[in-house]
Amino acid sequence: MKIRVVSSKDEIEMLSNDWDIVHIAFRPSNKDIFSVVGKCPNVKALHIPSSYIKTISGSTQMYLSMQGIDLLEGGIWGHRKDINDYYEISKSIFDRIKEHRSKGLSEENIVDKMAKDTKLGSDFIEFIMKKV
Repeated sequence: MKIRVVSSKDEIEMLSNDWDIVHIAFRPSNKDIFSVVGKCPNVKALHIPSSYIKTISGSTQMYLSMQGIDLLEGGIWGHRKDINDYYEISKSIFDRIKEHRSKGLSEENIVDKMAKDTKLGSDFIEFIMKKV
């Protein structure tokens, strides 16, 4: 699973329409969020750092919810934008989720364990678990 990383408002215009998840690494305005959704009509989730997500208006959150777009909180650790425009969730993370499920761990325990192991936010882990 690849996540497109957008570091500035200028990069929104360069988005292609095939991204499912977009990480917005700057403090987005409502207009920026609507622009991302407009450029990526099939987007399933917007991933925004914890310090910025608190500034997203209630009306924008409602709009995203009505569109079926998850608003996920968290950062992407260790990503270097100068190397890649995207961050990739490795297959091993999906395999570990499957392994934990096969061992009978509860969904809540899997989220806690994976969040600690991967440094991804718990809501992002929950989103990934829907895909497995």
